[in-house]
Amino acid sequence: MGQKVRKGEELNELTLKQYLFDNKLIEDINNEISISQFSNGFSNLTYQLSIENKEYVLRRPPFGAVKRGHDMGREYKILSKLKKGFPKSPQAYAYTEDLNIIGSPFYIMEKIDGIILSTKEAYKRKIPANEFSIIAENWMDTFIELHEVDYNSVGLSDLGKPEGYVERQVNNWGKQYIKASTQDVPEAHKVMEWMAAKQPKEYQYSLIHNDYKYDNIVFKDNNWKEVNAVLDWEMCTLGDPLMDLGTSIAYWTMPSDSEFITKGWPSPTLMEGNPSRSELVEMYANKSGRSINHLVFYYVFGLFKIAVIAQQIYYRYEKGLTTDPRFAHLDKASQLFCIMAWQSIQKNKIEDLF
Repeated sequence: MGQKVRKGEELNELTLKQYLFDNKLIEDINNEISISQFSNGFSNLTYQLSIENKEYVLRRPPFGAVKRGHDMGREYKILSKLKKGFPKSPQAYAYTEDLNIIGSPFYIMEKIDGIILSTKEAYKRKIPANEFSIIAENWMDTFIELHEVDYNSVGLSDLGKPEGYVERQVNNWGKQYIKASTQDVPEAHKVMEWMAAKQPKEYQYSLIHNDYKYDNIVFKDNNWKEVNAVLDWEMCTLGDPLMDLGTSIAYWTMPSDSEFITKGWPSPTLMEGNPSRSELVEMYANKSGRSINHLVFYYVFGLFKIAVIAQQIYYRYEKGLTTDPRFAHLDKASQLFCIMAWQSIQKNKIEDLF
């Protein structure tokens, strides 16, 4: 359920209702609409629209964001085509670039019922340790199911260029870090140099989500045996599935990680009963049949990517383009993820880094 819309992030109800009516999503523009906001995540803004006993979700870019990385049309295209090859994706209904409606491009999709395992939700439910093995297992099965989608048959072969994907990612995320930098972090530059030198040259291609973590999954119920949907497709593309895995294990915080990470970047993965990052990698290898070479590279890349995302958001906050108080210390989080990445390189492992 959404929460009250944050100040400065309101939507124009009149123009929005007209748009819903024009797209045959409602029957009468005079009916009352209730708008709430989902507060999870730091990227695209997500709202719940309730009208005529229907519920929709609206996604728009954050205020003050550049279009790159927040391309609503691309996300809409993915969802429009993916459904037939991957039923665990939400149905997309309408997309527009008309800035006269809410001031930015946006799209409307179905509201998926179920349980989203945010940190708050997981702790509120007091999930017992034995249930996390079921949760992790089904989370992983869905991840692999996504990597096995035939992207040609669903019409997404033009979504990206899988050849040269790793090299482009290393270059692009490095450039984005430098552009958003607000302080000197020596480890960041060491990590960028190491990734440029150690990146794998040969790898498999698949559809990848690029932000696959607990709070982007909707479980049907608290049996945890069925996933209703995967959310947040803004970074989905074609590339190396192990890059996807690297990002997921980078988000997989463990109790043995630095206190700044465990307290400042909390995750349900900290709760007792979750597999470790190494166990997760082993699970992926066994279930997917893929060999996992260059594991430290993929993990380090995932950490660096999170560092860049945190730094970009902090940069917008520092410039006054967003006022969300959650963003005030993301520069410190970014620095620590770079330090973790450098520790991983130094120790040649993905856990017990400090």
